[in-house]
Amino acid sequence: MERDAENMKSMRPERMIKLAVKNLGQYKLRAGLTMLGIIFGVCSVVAMLSVGEGANREIQEKIQRMGSQNILLQSIKVPQDENAGGGGRRNMVASYGLTYKDAEDMSNFVPNLVASTPMKRLRYDVHFKARHLQTDVVATTPWFLRVQNYRMVRGRFLTSADMEFGTPVCVIGTRLARMLFAGYDPVGQTLSIDGDAYTVVGIVGDIAQTEVPGQNELWLEGENQNVYIPLRTYLQKRGDLFMQWSDGGGTFEKIELHELILTIDKQENVVRAVDAVRRLLKKNHKKEDYSIIVPLELIRQARETRRLFNIVLGSIAAISLIVGGIGIMNIMLATVSERTREIGIRRALGARRRDIVQQFLMETLILSISGGVIGLVFGAIIPLAITAITEVKTVLTFPAFAVAFSVSVAVSVVFGIYPARRAALMDPIEALRHE
Repeated sequence: MERDAENMKSMRPERMIKLAVKNLGQYKLRAGLTMLGIIFGVCSVVAMLSVGEGANREIQEKIQRMGSQNILLQSIKVPQDENAGGGGRRNMVASYGLTYKDAEDMSNFVPNLVASTPMKRLRYDVHFKARHLQTDVVATTPWFLRVQNYRMVRGRFLTSADMEFGTPVCVIGTRLARMLFAGYDPVGQTLSIDGDAYTVVGIVGDIAQTEVPGQNELWLEGENQNVYIPLRTYLQKRGDLFMQWSDGGGTFEKIELHELILTIDKQENVVRAVDAVRRLLKKNHKKEDYSIIVPLELIRQARETRRLFNIVLGSIAAISLIVGGIGIMNIMLATVSERTREIGIRRALGARRRDIVQQFLMETLILSISGGVIGLVFGAIIPLAITAITEVKTVLTFPAFAVAFSVSVAVSVVFGIYPARRAALMDPIEALRHE
C-alpha cells in the first residue's frame, strides 16, 4: 500500500489500471454481482433492438416486394341494399369492384403510367393425379412477372401469344411445385384447375429462390403457392360470373377485375398519379367498392414506425442500464466506506484529491467495460438463438452494439463520480482515525 501511495503522484495509466484490477480482485464476488446489472442491461438493449430491427426489415421487405413505384387497386365487397333491384327483392347477382373501364381509364388518364397489370384472383381446387389442394389461381398478363419482381426458377412465364390465343397453360409457385409434384418434374405435366386442364410451362418464385444444381427438387425459401394463367384463357373458360360459397349457401357474384397494379415511371411521380387514380375511381364508382394501396406511403410509415419502435425499445432497455449504474454507485459507496483508512494513508503520503477520484473512476470503468463486453457477447447470442428456435427474424447492427456499450460506460461513469468525489473529499486526519 505504501509503495502504491509513493507512486501516486507520477502514476501512469497502466499502473492505475493494475492497481484498480488488484483492488477489485480482493472482492471478486462483489465485483461479479455488480457487473450483472451492466451485463443484463447491455444484453437487453442489443437483443431488443435486434428483434425490433428484424421485425421492421421483414415488414419493409414485404412492402418493397409490392414495388415502391406501384399503386395497388383491389376490389372490395360492400353491403348490398336490401331493396336493390326494385320490388323489395334483392339482386340475384352481386356486382362490384374494379372494371375493365377502370383499367382503360387508368391507361389513358393516369400521368407517368408505364404499365397496367389487371388480375383476377380466385380460389380453386387444383389436382395432379391423386393429389389435390386448394390454392389461389391468378389470371393475369405476361408483364405481371416484371411488375412483381418475381423470378423464374424453371421454364418460362406467360407470353403474349398465350394471351392472344387463350392458350391453356399455367405457371406454378415453388411451394405448390413441392407439395403437388413431389417426385415429378412439374414442367410439361398437365394440371387440373376445377376440372379445366392446363399445361405447366414454368415454376416461379421470388428473387431468393434458385434450383439446386444436380437435383430434381427445389431449394425453397419462399411461400409462393399460386397458379398463374393467361387472363384471356380464364375469361374464355369462366367469364366474369362465379359462385361464392358461404355457410348460408352460394350466391352469384360478378367481378371484372379483382386487382389492378399500376406502375409509375419514377417514385417522385407516384403521389401525383395516386391523386389522379382517386379522382377516376370516384367518378366511375357510386360506392367505394375498391381499396387503394400505395407501397411508397407504407414504406415511409414503416420507417417512421421503426424509428419510434427503436426509441421505445431502447428506452425500456436503458432502464436496466440505469439500475446497473445505481448498483455500481451503491457498491462503490460501500467500498469507499471500507477503504477509508487506506484513503487517509494515501492522502497523508501525498496523493491528491484528483488522484483518488481517478483511482475510483478507473475501478468503475473496469467494472462497466468488463460487464459491457460480456453483455455484448450475450446480446449477440440471444437474437441468434431466437431466430434458430422460433424462426423470428432478428438483425444484429453495429449501432445497437455501439449505443448499448457507450450508454453502459457513460451511465457507470456518471454514477461512479459521486463515490469517487466522496472518497477524495475525506479529511485525511479523520480517515486515519477510522477503524
